[in-house]
Order: sequence, then structure tokens, then C-alpha cells
Amino acid sequence: MKSNNPVFARTEEFNRASTNAYGNQTYPGGIVQGSSDPSTWGTGTPTQERTGGRMTIDSVVQATGISVLLVMVTAAITWWYIGDVTAGTVSEDNLQRAIALMTVGSLGAFGLSLVNSFKRVISPALVLAFAALEGVALGALSKFFDAQFGGGIVTGAVLGTFAAFAGTLAAYKFFNIQVGAKFRAFVVAGMFGLVGLGLLSFVLSLFGVETGLFGFGALGLLMSIAGLVLGVFMLILDFDFVENGVAAGLPERESWRAAFGLTVSLVWIYTNLLRILAIFSQD
Repeated sequence: MKSNNPVFARTEEFNRASTNAYGNQTYPGGIVQGSSDPSTWGTGTPTQERTGGRMTIDSVVQATGISVLLVMVTAAITWWYIGDVTAGTVSEDNLQRAIALMTVGSLGAFGLSLVNSFKRVISPALVLAFAALEGVALGALSKFFDAQFGGGIVTGAVLGTFAAFAGTLAAYKFFNIQVGAKFRAFVVAGMFGLVGLGLLSFVLSLFGVETGLFGFGALGLLMSIAGLVLGVFMLILDFDFVENGVAAGLPERESWRAAFGLTVSLVWIYTNLLRILAIFSQD
């Protein structure tokens, strides 16, 4: 099975599937797919020897926990470094500091996200570097939103993000959600579409043209809701990769690819929730 998700499409072992004499797909490590339920898959002849451990649910949880914790720690440090909020806004110096950190963190995280997405052999160090820079960007962004809107929207967005994660995971398991090729293509196309719109809006804003797509009006609300729904769909792709990757016997290092994908999805959900709460908190 070849993944259409750019985060997972570079997983050579996962994409290198063959078909046996019975028409079933055989993955590295001898896993034979005979049905859509990984728990019913059988074992055929191993296609290659492996060195080191294999990816497990525990290894994915550990890698994801480290990545998300690093995001939260660097975000908290950035929040503290920017300075205090006074009278519902930050001082001019603190505002410039927040903008600078948000810009550096966002550009750095975006660059590393491209590297991690298209790198054939995943690098845990680059995943952690991405998480650190993403934390810097989120800390500055959260500080800016808290200064402008207040009302505990940052806390609400954090709690909402973890609630969305738990709810999506429960729905994926309890309803036995099956991920097809069309669904993958739709989610990836939507993700690239929103990123492209964001970059276009940013470039146009440099010339004084405001599209309102990522503002705080009705159009911005619709885009945020669409982004939130897309983030949940991205989580489903992540869960599918983990489930099938464990069944396929991927190397343990691929746990970091899964951790990277899950971190990206959680950040995506958080930023959209933050904007939604900010819009509703306006007078």
C-alpha cells in the first residue's frame, strides 16, 4: 500500500509492497494483507532481514510524547521570554519581540516540515528541531492572541486540541474507520490547498491586499472551521499509518515519522481552534 500523505510517502519500507500468488499484498517482514482488518493479517515468507527493533504502539507513543512535550516546553519558555501582558496588550518592545519570534519560529518550522516530509530516512534530531521551532512560533502566537483577545482562549484551545485528539482516536477505533485512497488524496489536496492559500494571503498582505481568508470575520471563521475539520482528517491518516506500519513491521525509527505527522496535525488543530475562539470572543 502506497501512502498519499507526503509525511509518510517517503517511508520506503512501508511503500515497498508486493503481491503474492494469492493476490494479497505482502509487506516487508512477511506480513500478508488478506483483509482490511490488520488483526486478521497472516504471516508469509519474510522478504528481508531486519536489524534493530520494530515500530510498536509504545515506540510511537514515546516519540510523540517527546515531540509534543518539546513543543509545549519551548512554547512556555517563549511565552515567558516575551514578557508580561499589561492592560490587554503587550508593550511595543514585547510586541516586536513576539512578532520576531513568531516569524523565525514559523519559517524555521515550515522549512523543517518540508525536509521531514520528503526525507527518505527520517531523522529524530530533525523532528525534535521542528518541534522546538514550532513551539517558539506557537508560544509567540499564543501570547499575541492572549494579549489581543484574552478570556482564556489559549487554555481553551489547548484543552480543545487534546479533546479532538482523544475523540478522533476513539472514533477511529470504535467505528473501525477505513482509510481509502480517495480519502487520502482529498485530505492531502486540502492540506496543500490551505497552505497555498495561506502563503498567497501572506504575499498579498505585503502589498496591502487583505483577502480576509485568515482574518477574524465571517470568511475567516469558515476557513478556520474547514481547517479544524481537515486537521481531524489528518489525525485519521496518522492513526492509519501507525496501525498499518506496526502490522507491516516497519523499523523502529519510523516511530519518529509517525510522531512528526501527529505533531503537525495537533499543531494544525490548535491554531485553527485558537482562531475560532478568538473570533467568538470578539465583542
